[in-house]
Amino acid sequence: MATKLLLTFAICRLIVTVGLTLEPTELLRLGLTVDPVDVESASVDFGLMTKVEPLAVLRPSSAEDVAQLVKAAYESSHGFTVSATGHGHSINGQAQTGTGVVVQMSGVRSSGKPSVWGGDMYVDVWGGELWIDVLKSCLEYGLAPKSWTDYLYLSVGGTLSNAGISGQAFHHGPQISNVHELDVVTGKGELMTCSKEQNPELFHAVLGGLGQFGIITRARISLEPAPQRVRWIRVLYSNFSAFTKDQEYLISLHGNQKFDYVEGFVIVDEGLINNWRSSFFSPRNPVKISSLGSNNNGGVLYCLEITKNYHESTAETIDQEIEALLKKLNFIPTSVFTTDLPYVDFLDRVHKAELKLRSKGMWEVPHPWLNLFVPKSKIADFDRGVFKGILGNKTSGPILIYPMNKNKWDDKSSVVTPDEDVFYLVAFLRSALDNGEETQSLEYLTNQNRLILKFCDEDGIKVKQYLPHYKTQSEWKEHYGSKWDRFQRMKMKFDPRHILASGQNIFTPTFLSSSKMASW
Repeated sequence: MATKLLLTFAICRLIVTVGLTLEPTELLRLGLTVDPVDVESASVDFGLMTKVEPLAVLRPSSAEDVAQLVKAAYESSHGFTVSATGHGHSINGQAQTGTGVVVQMSGVRSSGKPSVWGGDMYVDVWGGELWIDVLKSCLEYGLAPKSWTDYLYLSVGGTLSNAGISGQAFHHGPQISNVHELDVVTGKGELMTCSKEQNPELFHAVLGGLGQFGIITRARISLEPAPQRVRWIRVLYSNFSAFTKDQEYLISLHGNQKFDYVEGFVIVDEGLINNWRSSFFSPRNPVKISSLGSNNNGGVLYCLEITKNYHESTAETIDQEIEALLKKLNFIPTSVFTTDLPYVDFLDRVHKAELKLRSKGMWEVPHPWLNLFVPKSKIADFDRGVFKGILGNKTSGPILIYPMNKNKWDDKSSVVTPDEDVFYLVAFLRSALDNGEETQSLEYLTNQNRLILKFCDEDGIKVKQYLPHYKTQSEWKEHYGSKWDRFQRMKMKFDPRHILASGQNIFTPTFLSSSKMASW
């Protein structure tokens, strides 16, 4: 009873601060809390490089709860911001706010299980649902979403607000290309259903829209029959040209005569080859970079990672299919590493690595990640200047590299990609450790990110950031390029007071003076 009275008193203070028109009891019913534990949790994210405490946290039980809060913010005399978060996997505080309320979408009180419609091959899911739970629900019907992220403990609304990519994107496109319909709470507090046919402007704006136009409360995701098993293969290259040529060839294949997943990563030191991401290589048979001819290539190796999905009923032919595909590739012949595992275990592979890192106290550390889309025409220059130049022989984490086909991305979405038919994701997924090693410090890795971006700018490599982070609106305008005018127009239409996702630093909330924000 005493706790509830204190909470009611705190909410009364909040009402006075932001000019809310709702009664304290109504806010309590919505799930609004100022509990220090909830506020502390909402003040940090996976990046652990920023800490911003919200005024309060909302734990909704329905889309209507979210809509009621956002409408109250929109109609508030003083104004306050609203930022939605799922599993808190942002890197630079994008889902944080110090001038309003964080809506905790994951783990909500009454979201229920995903609703699978097997006959129509889709699933309806709450925006805060984690992909791992979507997968488990769909597998009960022998189905699964088509496109994934490497890590499944992310929220549906979170990945759809960015794009959602993994090794299946070359064929199925990103996750945002596999959405039939959305329910969205706009910055006016309106709960709207949208699709390519119904409210298409909102639909396309929200997909990849960084939370600027609405909070996704429901998504209808396309499904396919789920395979039972995966043949997982890794091969090594010492020649970058051969590596990228083979990757580009593999993503050009169609039909059944192709791999189902194409990724890769860069290895610049022997320690990395057996790191958390590369545990595939057995310690009983350690791979020595020096034995694979990389000394003549600046000490750099490239690993192609590919999979072939199959059912146990077709197991007899899987070896021949894989052999036929491998024969056309130019990897180091002695470097083939293969394993076979259940489909769900492959998709959930990174979580197992997470548990190992948590046990060593190496998960909850700063993550100065940098994700770039690099044009195919400039990827060799990027290799020369970054992989063989700026990085040196230490990386402090995995570096992913794999190509995607632009025609699998809907240009009507808010995402921006390089203006070429094929472009690469290059992801520097580093962890900063306070262990006395300068090359693993947050300052060193952050500065290295700046050097990489500076090199791209000076060398004319027109990269686009994925999971972008900028501090000024002029930088955002450059990022969006020809899409900026439409992006700004959609913001004025669906969030005119600039209430939503202010942590992205794209637009200034209208109730804040410019002196309180970073200089544009």
